[in-house]
Amino acid sequence: MAQAEAKNMKLIAQDTLVGFGGMGEGMCMQVTGDSRRIMWTAHESAPKNFTGIDVTNIKNPKVIVQTELPHMDVRSNSLEVTGNIMAVAYQTKGKGMEPAGVELFDLSSPEDPKSISFFDCSGPHSRGVHQLWFADGEYVHCAAGYADFTPTDPLDDQFYMCIDVRNPSRPAEAGRWWYPGTREGDNTPPPPRHPQYNSGFRAHNTNVYPERPDRLYMCYLDGGLFIMDIADKANPQVVGSWNPHPPYPGFAHTALPLFSRDLLIVTDESIRDNAEDWPKLAWVVDMRREDNLVPIGTLPLPPIEKFNTRGGRFGAHNLHENRPGPAFHSDDLIFGTFFNGGLRVFDMANPFQPQEVAYFIPPKPENSIVDAVQINDVYVDENRIVYCVDRHAGGLYILELEI
Repeated sequence: MAQAEAKNMKLIAQDTLVGFGGMGEGMCMQVTGDSRRIMWTAHESAPKNFTGIDVTNIKNPKVIVQTELPHMDVRSNSLEVTGNIMAVAYQTKGKGMEPAGVELFDLSSPEDPKSISFFDCSGPHSRGVHQLWFADGEYVHCAAGYADFTPTDPLDDQFYMCIDVRNPSRPAEAGRWWYPGTREGDNTPPPPRHPQYNSGFRAHNTNVYPERPDRLYMCYLDGGLFIMDIADKANPQVVGSWNPHPPYPGFAHTALPLFSRDLLIVTDESIRDNAEDWPKLAWVVDMRREDNLVPIGTLPLPPIEKFNTRGGRFGAHNLHENRPGPAFHSDDLIFGTFFNGGLRVFDMANPFQPQEVAYFIPPKPENSIVDAVQINDVYVDENRIVYCVDRHAGGLYILELEI
């Protein structure tokens, strides 16, 4: 049997989630009223919607609920939990399909999630919501399409939207922003396309933190990184931006602020197998001046020659995002997922020269459609227990960090 490759990390448990172990980029921990710990995970694709896993005993995780999607042409790639409410994003394969939007669930009884409401983002040019952020219990920040949004290019169909859920039974739009020129009727011409790697200009991760509730840290695929002033949620304003695409391949994915360091970690997602879109990097960006963002380095990765022939993707993707709740918070240790490069941990003591201090690369999961693991997302709890998921078949891995 193939063995995991590991440094300073030990596998505690793995669960393939009743045979539906293809997981997306939604992971969040709930601590229930009776002190159970439930890890909620979104699936990469149909037929499953989301799965709840009791991880109170980390050596013996147990699936307590697994829900179905209404049809095979929709996915629930992203979810977030605050208290006993979970927000789930629905994106369809084609435009004009349903359900497309955000659904809120009551998790008071985790084994029996109950729908509270649905915010409809369907429309003739919309696939719904790809990603969402729900951390304060009041607003869902997301990458969404909508019925009244007609993109100038079909690839530009998702923009930043803020949804007011202070009354969870009646969610309402609070504000929106899109990259100038990407909507029909804009006074600005459409942005020029990447000459080699045109992925579109769409919102992706839309992070808002209690340390700076007036700031949105957003990646916009080929449009790069934006810091937005959202003090007036009805009228978001650009404070600063940074975009290395081109010459680098696009698909800016996640922006993680390290507030005590005045730094951002910014990932460009690998989206092509066999590293055909290399390099897909995790950048270190100086944000002391929000209006003058300066790249100062990247997180180190092993030589591409070690991974580009293993199968599937290799390159940056998700980060542990220091969200509120029962989560590990650090401006010094960075946890990132790199598909067939596994889960990797970096020490940011010297931001000009980050050091890799741990990694975990499990063998190819049984029944995977590619020849290597594809570690897709990561969540670290306040006890430094690490949870990560495989994109195709491996399900949930629970790890102990040994540093």
